[in-house]
This record gives sequence, structure tokens and C-alpha cells, in this order.
Amino acid sequence: MTTSEDISRCVPAHDAQALPVAQAQAIVRRWAQPVATAERVALRASLDRVLAEDVISPIDVPSHDNAAMDGYAFDGAVLADPASGPPELELEVAGQALAGHAFTGPVARGQCVRIMTGAPIPAGCDTVIAQEQTVRTGERIAFDAQKISRGANCRRAGEDLARGRAALSAGRIVRAADVGLLASLGVAEVAVHRRLRVAFFSTGDELRSVGEPLDAGCVYDSNRYTLGAMLARLNVEALDLGIVRDEPAALEAALRSAASCADVVLSSGGVSVGDADFTRRLFETLGDVGFWQLAMRPGRPLAFGRLWPTHRDDDLRPALFFGLPGNPVAVMVTFYQFVREALLAMSGAKVDAPLQLRAISSTSIKKRPGRTEYQRGVATRAADGTWLVAPTGSQGSGVLSSMSRANCLIVLAHEQGDVAAGTPVEIVPFDGLI
Repeated sequence: MTTSEDISRCVPAHDAQALPVAQAQAIVRRWAQPVATAERVALRASLDRVLAEDVISPIDVPSHDNAAMDGYAFDGAVLADPASGPPELELEVAGQALAGHAFTGPVARGQCVRIMTGAPIPAGCDTVIAQEQTVRTGERIAFDAQKISRGANCRRAGEDLARGRAALSAGRIVRAADVGLLASLGVAEVAVHRRLRVAFFSTGDELRSVGEPLDAGCVYDSNRYTLGAMLARLNVEALDLGIVRDEPAALEAALRSAASCADVVLSSGGVSVGDADFTRRLFETLGDVGFWQLAMRPGRPLAFGRLWPTHRDDDLRPALFFGLPGNPVAVMVTFYQFVREALLAMSGAKVDAPLQLRAISSTSIKKRPGRTEYQRGVATRAADGTWLVAPTGSQGSGVLSSMSRANCLIVLAHEQGDVAAGTPVEIVPFDGLI
């Protein structure tokens, strides 16, 4: 069993008190191993699931040579030497081919077949002239032979996907276009990884659930709703364990219960150094600590490691644990920087880094070197196509409305200092991430 000490030796300059973001992400990647269980589901149930094996095409796509557009099919041999003959070529129309209704008669040299898009290319033909390039008079057509080459406008059998080739690879998250592709192959069901089970809860005596009276000094728990929404986008099996009070016995019971029923456990709040923050001490007792504090803002107090349901046992699979900060914006930022990738990897997906763009900061931004900062921003496109970005205003980690107004995160690197107006910065758009 790999320990946090083993992981630390694999990451240069490991400092559990203020670990740089890149090093912390490396630790998470090492511990986030895919679940092994797979199942077969009907094609209609495969959307957003992760393929557990390659899907091999049982047929050629297209299954036959066919026309790429409406026009006339003929033997392109008559175009072999257009320079030696008249530029205008005339052909006799011998019949018609429609999608689903092939022309099966003979096509002699000097003849052609009226053909529609998708219809099979008649035997003896290998070229299609577009309808708009011809002039038809009765049962004959004429066209400029110098404006078309042999083989034009024909889609060959198997040119899109050949029989026996992988149509989709293991690790792919099935999207709407993939469902259509598999249907076009006649595939009725696919093997997918089982959905990841993720348990989550909030901690704090001051928290109240939506719908409850708001007592003096209390706040509504937004983090569970935010986490539930973000988890829904990843198509995991989310288990909402509610609010856990700041009591050691209650927290221990919640952590053990969550670890016994889930692959990943997420908590929010209770991971800083306050007197009532019991989660950290319990975590150190119940699991293996990967790291505790990060050199980032927001999200410095982020706990990561493993939780054992009862006791350490090589026959048991521990749950990964993320102790997220209590501030709402910090919850979202740490989720997208650490949790999201881990959940995708454990789901068996091939994980691509979020899209990152370069934009020009339209205002100056204060930044202290020695930590990575993620500021909420609004990005726009200038008339010349250049991306421009400005912070949403107050960057306090409790200002959730600023996250709602933003459409991107401004990423300020670990070593970076203050940003002057007009300076390029990196941004991560929310589209495709949130």
C-alpha cells in the first residue's frame, strides 16, 4: 500500500504546510486510481458514461460506395484525356438511383444515372457530377469535362470507419454524437465503468439547510447545493449526507459511514486551524494524509488523503478524501482544480486539461508571489478577436455572487507578482468546465 511518505518522495520539495498547486495535483493524480468494476448498459443509457473497452465497428461506414451530393453518376474513364476531346461532354440518362433504392441496371459507356445524396453508386460508375454543373435536355445532360476529375463526389465504403477498427476507445466519455455513431453501427449496448460513488457533507454548528428557520448567527448551507450541482455534471452517484455538527463523535461517525459506502468523500468546512476544527485531527487518526495546506488562494486549507472505513486492511479499498474549505468560492475553486480531475480519472476517463486561453487584463491586479491565485473574471472578445478579461470585483472567498457573475477564472502563477493593466494573463473559461 502506498503511503503519503511514498508520495512525498515522488514529488520534489514536498512541504505539507504550504504545498505548491502543481505538486499537490501530482499527488492527487497518483492516488486517484480507476475503479475496476464495469457493466454493460443499453445504448440509450450510455450518455456521459465512461467506456470500459474499445467499441469495434462491426460494419464498414459507409457500408457501400455512395454519392456525396445530388447529381449524375457515370464511368469517369470518359474523362481520361479531356484535352484531346471537346470540353463539353454529353451523356445519356439511363435511370435513377435514390437513397435506399439502388439502380441495378447496366450503365454503358456514354451513359449516366441520375443519383441522390447517399444513394449507392451504380455498378460501372465511379464519378458523380453535381447537378448544378450540368444542363439537362430531355434524357441527356451536358457539362464541362475539364471542371471535374475522375472519382469526384463519391464516398467509398469504409472510408469513414472500416469494419474491425475501433470506433470509440476505452476511457472516452460518451457524448451525444457518440451515441449517434454507435447507433449507426448497429451497436445496442456498450461496456462502461460503473458510476463513481461520492459522499459529501458540510460541517458547522452555524449551518442550516434550505427551508429551515435561520437563527441568529446562522447561515444557510450553500456548499452542499454547489457540490451536488458540480457532481451532477460529472454523472457520478452523489450521496448527500447533510450537515454534520462540530462534534468529534459526530464527525468520526460521518467519516467512517461515508468511507464505507463511497469511493470518494468530500467535506466542506472544518479543515483550518481553529479550535473547533476537529476534521483534521480525526483525518489523521482515520486515514493517510497526502497534504493539508496549499500555497494557493482561495483554498489554502485543503485536506487530501485516504479514509479507511474501519481499519487499515490491504483487502479493503480506502476512500479518497477531500476536506474542502468552508468558504463557498474556495469550495468551487478547489473542486475544479483538484476534485474534478480525480473523479474523472477514478471513473476511468481519459482526462484532458481544462481549456486555457491567453487574455489581456484590462485592469491592474494585485498578486503576491509564492502562491497560485484563481480570481473570478469576466472575459470578452475585442473586435480584432483578442480576449480581454477583468476581475469581477471583490475577490473574497465568501463572495459567491462574484462566481455567479464570472465566466472564467484568471490563473495567476505561483511565481507571478502584480499584474499591470494591458498584461497578458491565463484564463480558464467556465464553458465546458462548470
